[in-house]
Amino acid sequence: MPIRTNRGRAAVYRRLWGWPLRSPRHFVTTLVLLAVVIIGVGILLPETEPRPDPLPQTGGISQQTSGAPTSGTRAFAAPSTSTHAPVTSYPQAAPPPAAPAPEALAVAESWGKAWVDHPEGITSEQWLAKLKPFTTDEYLGQLASVDPRMVPAGKVTGKPSSISATASSVEVKLPTDALVLRLTVISTGAGWRVASYTKAD
Repeated sequence: MPIRTNRGRAAVYRRLWGWPLRSPRHFVTTLVLLAVVIIGVGILLPETEPRPDPLPQTGGISQQTSGAPTSGTRAFAAPSTSTHAPVTSYPQAAPPPAAPAPEALAVAESWGKAWVDHPEGITSEQWLAKLKPFTTDEYLGQLASVDPRMVPAGKVTGKPSSISATASSVEVKLPTDALVLRLTVISTGAGWRVASYTKAD
């Protein structure tokens, strides 16, 4: 018959727990059985190695594994380990001086004669058409804003002379009846062309 009352169960439990204490032999037997059970469980369980801390503490600063720092701690970014060498720029040497190209001087003179040629009634388009064969395309676009009636000179009064020259550009001085022009003539794929002008010192 199964035990159905609490009093009966308690009596059974007292007999079980009291059995090892009835005699020294029972006590020793109980200890041996308990040791065998513990050893068997230890053999059956797989050995587990302690997991290393993925973020070791260095320098007394605890690192967080989450994206945002918790209160009371600061998140520090890891130092950059880039191995790229710093880019060092060196100034380019100026082109060596050279004798002025005769073609550059001729273009400067032709340009100056076209620049002072602005009879009354000439349009800006007509004036630019005279300058076009001797002017770079970029600078011709800038000259489109110039009113030829505002050009002070009326004629070229002397020959062009070189101020400085390299193999690809020549600074030319050209006198007129109103001022002395300083022209920058450069070598292009289409030949020598005037790239800018200003009043000479």
